[in-house]
Amino acid sequence: MTLNLPQRSSRLAVIRRWCASLTCALLAFGAVQASAADLATIEERGVLRVAVPQDYPPFGSIGADLEPQGYDIDTARYLAEQIGVELELVPVTSANRIPYLTSDRADLVISSLGKTPEREQAIDFSSAYAPFFYGVFSATEEPEMSGPEALAGKTVGATRGALEEIKLTEVAPSSTTLRRYEDNATTLSAFTSGQVDYVATGSPVAAALATRGGARTPHLVLTLQDSPCYIGISKGNQALKEKVDSLIAAGLADGTFDAMSERWFGMPLPESMRSL
Repeated sequence: MTLNLPQRSSRLAVIRRWCASLTCALLAFGAVQASAADLATIEERGVLRVAVPQDYPPFGSIGADLEPQGYDIDTARYLAEQIGVELELVPVTSANRIPYLTSDRADLVISSLGKTPEREQAIDFSSAYAPFFYGVFSATEEPEMSGPEALAGKTVGATRGALEEIKLTEVAPSSTTLRRYEDNATTLSAFTSGQVDYVATGSPVAAALATRGGARTPHLVLTLQDSPCYIGISKGNQALKEKVDSLIAAGLADGTFDAMSERWFGMPLPESMRSL
């Protein structure tokens, strides 16, 4: 397995960010066509190139041994092993993961990718392989809330501009105190230090925080939005899509993904994953 590490030159970084932005703009107008390798080419090459996150635990990050780790990394390894080829991990960010696929720098995107109508215009998606949701978490175990109205009179921390903050703004009662912080680290710090009663965040962030332990670990009390993760595949690459879908189905049936979920999320996959 090889890992393509990004260039460190600041000049190259600026150029790459500019190119990624340009590619995204072209995608919006339908000017860029997906060109990642098809299944036959991957098998002939003997290498599966997978775009993965490098700074988003527990989906993908660099471990203490300087090796990539996480749910998405394990998923990429599983697919490469089942296809019978070597694995090449290609680190990406949220902004450039789709351009990497459409510019043939990766064959698949396994990067906690949600499905949206805009993205479906540019790429195809596999069946769901990982759970992902935004929710409100308490610092102690308590009964699940019946709905957003149960947040009345409570103080909730959220990161300004994040999907969960936007959703809470829409649905929380007027008596809810919504404290907005400028970045995720500050939001989590407010929660762990007791500055807020609850925190609104994504399930992977909550899972990563729970693994660190401490007096105030997150417990889900309200799901705001369910948004499972899908694997990104180049447009019209039907044979590869069918292969990936079949391997996801097999992994869900034989417990492979349950084991990965236990390892990285601390719980088995929800039953709803098996019907997506």
